[in-house]
Amino acid sequence: MSVPPERDSELRQIIHSHLVKMDIHGRIREVLAETVKDDHGPGHQTLTEEDFLHALQRRGIIDDVMKELYFAKVHHYRAALPAFFHIRCPFSFLSANIDPTRRYLYLQVVGGKAFLEHLQEPDPLPGQVCSTFTLFLHFRNQRFHSKPVPCACEPDLQEGFLLEIHRDHIGEGSKMADATTMLSICDPVHLVLIKTDTSNETTLVSSYFLDWRTVLSSPNRKTCVAVELMGVGSECKVPAGVLNVSLELYPPLTETLSSDIITTQQSLERQKTAEKERLFLVYAKQWWREFLEIRPSHQSKMVKIFAQDENGVNRPVCSYVRVLRAGRLLESPRQAARFVSLLAHEKAPVVGGGGGKQEQWCTLMAFLCRGKGDCEDHATLLCSLLLGFGLDAYVCVGTKAKGGPHTWVMTRGTDGSITFWESLTAHRYLHQAIDPDAPPLAPQPKPSSPYRTVGCVFNHQTFLANCQPSDAVELCVFDFQNQSRWKAMSEEALKSVCAPGSTTSLPPLPPLCAPSLEPAAASNQLELEMRFLVSEHRKDMELTTVWDDHLSYLLSSALSAYELERCTGVSCGNEEFQDAVRRAVPDGHTFKGFPIHFLHRNARRAFTTCLRSPFCEEIVCCRGDHVRLAVRVRVFPYPENACAVWIMFACKYRSVL
Repeated sequence: MSVPPERDSELRQIIHSHLVKMDIHGRIREVLAETVKDDHGPGHQTLTEEDFLHALQRRGIIDDVMKELYFAKVHHYRAALPAFFHIRCPFSFLSANIDPTRRYLYLQVVGGKAFLEHLQEPDPLPGQVCSTFTLFLHFRNQRFHSKPVPCACEPDLQEGFLLEIHRDHIGEGSKMADATTMLSICDPVHLVLIKTDTSNETTLVSSYFLDWRTVLSSPNRKTCVAVELMGVGSECKVPAGVLNVSLELYPPLTETLSSDIITTQQSLERQKTAEKERLFLVYAKQWWREFLEIRPSHQSKMVKIFAQDENGVNRPVCSYVRVLRAGRLLESPRQAARFVSLLAHEKAPVVGGGGGKQEQWCTLMAFLCRGKGDCEDHATLLCSLLLGFGLDAYVCVGTKAKGGPHTWVMTRGTDGSITFWESLTAHRYLHQAIDPDAPPLAPQPKPSSPYRTVGCVFNHQTFLANCQPSDAVELCVFDFQNQSRWKAMSEEALKSVCAPGSTTSLPPLPPLCAPSLEPAAASNQLELEMRFLVSEHRKDMELTTVWDDHLSYLLSSALSAYELERCTGVSCGNEEFQDAVRRAVPDGHTFKGFPIHFLHRNARRAFTTCLRSPFCEEIVCCRGDHVRLAVRVRVFPYPENACAVWIMFACKYRSVL
């Protein structure tokens, strides 16, 4: 293996560190002493290097070293280093390709305890379906998750994660991070624990930010911590359980830092963050007083400056929006809107009655891991994605037609056009304001959107409050440069607490994950399950079931066209589908079809929902002469394993007058 000169010293250091860990020098001294004493008595005066190597080989020292340290040719994105070396360790990354020029943090979860909510839960029987825990991690643009384990008071979470610690500065990304550099990296490891019940419904159990830098002071490069996970929302002050976590640096540091240095650094970061947040709060209060002085009625407007996250922490709403690029995972803004709409809508749970809405805006990592959230979570994610696609996007806070609070997204075109995006449905509405000063007989645009009022709009660097006489959407003019219509916050003040890296309390932005679903396999599996359920349902009604495979296949084009229309807003392919069906249905026969859309892949749940429709029930329970049934399922996967599931039931039968 050829190593570039600039990498030579780093590679030597890594090998030296590992040999020190094996105590190779002590073992060699022992062999040397034994060799001189046993193999070479007083009559033998010379001990050659060859004799000594044979002695090392006989005792297996050389074999042990080569087993621990070996080279393997692998492909890697860095052409400067064509080979990797592997260190065999008693960890789960035995076969991991480790770049010797990078620093890694090995985070190992070695079990959980004190999950008291599951104290009375019996151990699951082999093969029994049960609720599970899954742990998700995010660290510096890297995401991982554990295998699901049964929920228990002491869940058997045994998992290891190899996290790369890389430098941030331009031109230094390929250099190994030393102790001083790592001390300045304040990005935490974000741990999110999700519970999945037997019906595949997910619940956010805990969201925790782990400061991993305590390992920098560990003399044996390894430290163990008990992480107390707190609940979320109204239970954010109640412990949910404890995770035992082991942290280890690889390769080990040649010199560790003192714990006092690490504590001082963390204290300085907290003080700096607290001071920035205090100054912003003082500014926000002054800004709010000025806003109320404009018009007393502003007190009742939906102007939201701060929002609580899942841990009960108050953060400026602008910090929930970032510029998020999806790489190759999403191809257009409309596809991004479709993806966000496929994440289920669920309001934050409230313990007890009263009908009040629980205040909870989730961090992006918690929202993505859970796979569902409230309208605020959807709107901030969609706004972040649209900003990534280069649009001038904002989150709008206001009310819907029935008066309930709501958030949605707005984009401004270069021509001044205003488009509303409903993040829960991916519907788009072109906004045209009504002119209240126009003559009575002058034509006025009709409101097309379901939104009633708008109190404020914001994105990652702008916050504007609506100070127009009326906050009605239909009368609102979105001319943000006009200070008589919109009161803006200072961009510098917002940047001090909302810009990436501005404060240590700001959660890092996770990347989107590619879908792991195989669409063809998932579609086939769900289709087989639907066929079985239809056949069983008809058997209970004493009806036979005959499937028409050709007709089932023809339904695919319709389902593909439906999904394409949801993504692009353009309908196409309907003529071909209708022509194919006419050819497949003989003269004198009747064809009926029923398409339906789901966000999940639970066959029994989907079939129960379908039967609630009289049109679907009429097809599934069809009676007549020469009845042939068809069903087609198409699963369209999106990032984060969000999926659009289309099912179409159809039948054809001979018409009898």
